[in-house]
Amino acid sequence: MQSPPPRFKQFLLRSRTIGELLAPAAPFDKKCGRENWTVAFAPDGSYFAWSQGHRTVKLVPWSQCLQNFLLHGTKNVTNSSSLRLPRQNSDGGQKNKPREHIIDCGDIVWSLAFGSSVPEKQSRCVNIEWHRFRFGQDQLLLATGLNNGRIKIWDVYTGKLLLNLVDHTEVVRDLTFAPDGSLILVSASRDKTLRVWDLKDDGNMMKVLRGHQNWVYSCAFSPDSSMLCSVGASKAVFLWNMDKYTMIRKLEGHHHDVVACDFSPDGALLATASYDTRVYIWDPHDGDILMEFGHLFPPPTPIFAGGANDRWVRSVSFSHDGLHIASLADDKMVRFWRIDEDYPVQVAPLSNGLCCAFSTDGSVLAAGTHDGSVYFWATPRQVPSLQHLCRMSIRRVMPTQEVQELPVPSKLLEFLSYRI
Repeated sequence: MQSPPPRFKQFLLRSRTIGELLAPAAPFDKKCGRENWTVAFAPDGSYFAWSQGHRTVKLVPWSQCLQNFLLHGTKNVTNSSSLRLPRQNSDGGQKNKPREHIIDCGDIVWSLAFGSSVPEKQSRCVNIEWHRFRFGQDQLLLATGLNNGRIKIWDVYTGKLLLNLVDHTEVVRDLTFAPDGSLILVSASRDKTLRVWDLKDDGNMMKVLRGHQNWVYSCAFSPDSSMLCSVGASKAVFLWNMDKYTMIRKLEGHHHDVVACDFSPDGALLATASYDTRVYIWDPHDGDILMEFGHLFPPPTPIFAGGANDRWVRSVSFSHDGLHIASLADDKMVRFWRIDEDYPVQVAPLSNGLCCAFSTDGSVLAAGTHDGSVYFWATPRQVPSLQHLCRMSIRRVMPTQEVQELPVPSKLLEFLSYRI
């Protein structure tokens, strides 16, 4: 890690390791195909999923996984025969009891996403009289994006394949479900498109979003499901209206490929990670850059940032407290940041990291690596101030433009707009 700037007023704290899940050794080791490009937690916190490489996705009950870490230390437990978690059997009476699954997806897995159903959210299709699948309130799905452009949808409780979505012509690089329980799925691909699928309509493809001129690396829904961010090669950061399926705006500021994005829990902030060594925090409602988290000091010039610099930022994730974000870079370091500080509050070592995600309650960060393994750390814990909780409550229902029209003092407007 580069030397910290003089403005650092404290020593960087090392995050506490919770545990690790190591990918099993392959009978013959390949130079590629083992990468763990995505890790994912179920919305209700019941499951954790990751790609072990070589077509395999593993689903483990998260509470049991945590318990095993506490009982047996930080080392891998799910691959140990003596400590193996119970697997799902064919007994339908045990359907909703969390069980471990190992899924062969048939091709290299690039992306994962959990989706849960809310019955009152109906399909957007015109004819809803008959569907092959009728998803209940307790339905939990896992979508996997593959190297051959296919998307496979699995029942998490049984491990069975439900749908096979075929339309992309290149790698499906990322997947995201709408958080509103509608089972609307968006896929991002190297074929330069995003595609919108309605799983309550048996996986019907509703829309193709075009605008990217190169690979699309990642996409993320806003918490209210009204907005989608997509990022890609050639510095691309696009915002989409998901009611009209139109582009809202392009966000300009990065100097290299943008590879990851995530919204804050209240939807007021958007984080993007780029190979230009930076994470930007944007106001998605007006396109302003509010914060910059640099991974190289001093910050590189645009020319240097646009090339190989050994500090490519691979992933970024917002914590559910709305105060912290995590970033993962090529300098073998995971960083935890506060949104009101310009230096990391905690760090953790990690070689060959590719992706990261916070657990549903925000207490753990998971990170995947090139060899198909996953590592876990305890996250910075802090009781949010009453002011911040009030701000999040307001921003969940009010965009920046409406906030700025409130008849309150200017300092309060700045606080509500995350300008201070």
